[in-house]
Amino acid sequence: MSSLKPRAPYTDAELQKLYPANLDLQLVQILMRHGERTPITARFPNTGLPAFWPYCSSVRQITSTILSPIAQNSSSTSEPHLDTLQWKRRLETFASQDDSPTLALSPTGLPDNICDMGTLTDLGRQTTYTLGLRLRDLYVSRLKFLPDSISSTDNFYLRTTPVPRALESLQQTFSALYPPNTRQPSPETGLFPTPAIVSRAHADETLYPNDGNCRRFAALSRAFAQRAADKWNDTSDMEFLNSLYGKWMGGQKVAVDSRPRLSGIMDTINATYAHGPQTKLPKEFYDEKAKGIIEKIGVEEWFQGYRESREYRTLGIGGLMGDLTQRMVGAVEGRDGQVKLGLHGCHDTTLAGVLASVGAFETHQWPPFTSHIAVELFKEGKTSGGNSQGAGWWSSLFGGEAKEIGRRLTEELSEGEKKKMEGYYVRLRYNDEVVTVPGCKKAGNHLEGDESFCTLAAFKEIVDKFTPKNWKQECRLSRGETVVVPKEPEWAGY
Repeated sequence: MSSLKPRAPYTDAELQKLYPANLDLQLVQILMRHGERTPITARFPNTGLPAFWPYCSSVRQITSTILSPIAQNSSSTSEPHLDTLQWKRRLETFASQDDSPTLALSPTGLPDNICDMGTLTDLGRQTTYTLGLRLRDLYVSRLKFLPDSISSTDNFYLRTTPVPRALESLQQTFSALYPPNTRQPSPETGLFPTPAIVSRAHADETLYPNDGNCRRFAALSRAFAQRAADKWNDTSDMEFLNSLYGKWMGGQKVAVDSRPRLSGIMDTINATYAHGPQTKLPKEFYDEKAKGIIEKIGVEEWFQGYRESREYRTLGIGGLMGDLTQRMVGAVEGRDGQVKLGLHGCHDTTLAGVLASVGAFETHQWPPFTSHIAVELFKEGKTSGGNSQGAGWWSSLFGGEAKEIGRRLTEELSEGEKKKMEGYYVRLRYNDEVVTVPGCKKAGNHLEGDESFCTLAAFKEIVDKFTPKNWKQECRLSRGETVVVPKEPEWAGY
């Protein structure tokens, strides 16, 4: 229901078809949802579901970096040095009878291994580590795209949202992709260079739909959510959910906009389904028919806006899609020539938003924990390993020359600039299954004989239409419209 069941590894025949001999893989960008976690907030205590779950053994062994100052009586002029502090975390909460403090305890009465709300659990760490093993098997062992061992992460772009479970999932995945025995020490220091993981402040974050810092997107989200509530609240499907869950709702009916919201009910169902018997809801919450109904409504409420509204796509996921496309075009230009793999720790709303924004989320199923999207760039004709010239990915990411074409609209490009993208193709795989962008099916927009390989030019032109010019400025816009849902759908993927 909520945990991903990975498909079997590709057979040799499947691999040959997925990676044709006449195409050379240039760049892979992975968007990965974090692993299994606890619910975002405690719900349904009347069912006996404990608020605090005992599935986070990592909190018993936390290492933090501290600054060790120089002793006052020391004559040394050297700078203070960094040291580490090992500690374990325990959670404190209110006592049941009053507001006096008390330790949060597991169902068996123990204070250790306690997870906070929305925390990556031991299972989530295992599944994201397993994802790293699958990526290593594909891109290192079988395709030989990535080296067997590395002496630095200069060829990697590691990026995460500021949410801890996304960072921790990224770390788990990378540690399996390149385990310690494959990390070669630097000749200068005798140590493997510290990997750089890029993150942003919440106000600048576009690796997930940022309704907390984009007022206009928040208004659009509320409008589509209200449309879903108006459509589904008084239906036989919702009545069926009420027949199962109504007695646990504290006197109110289950609805898209109930308290908890239907999406919140789904969150708790998914989290409990993934974990052990100590943290389960009553069996009626796991009814298969109900699961299908909840996910169908949830997908419509949260993601239909990407399919129907260009502004929704622009503000919700356009910044990220612009980044991904810019990096691919930069690789073609030689600006990102050193980057071979981008690994992004993100969320379910990221993955569904990306796929829906290009018209390729054709499912009613919510993205399971540890789902991922692979955005792959290919060049027609074998090369000697790709373009190694250019300024490198750091300079292109944080500055670079003004004439780069990645963020400029296709119609603004000269014929010479457009010609640079010829012979390059983009392909998306979601949980190891190929998905196809509708606009790429048009003649001339794909590799002959395979519509899933979109020309880079066609893919860029589709993404250009919802890449914001100034995301923060567009987030501040207030158009004074009563209805912000488009009267006619502005379909994604074209």
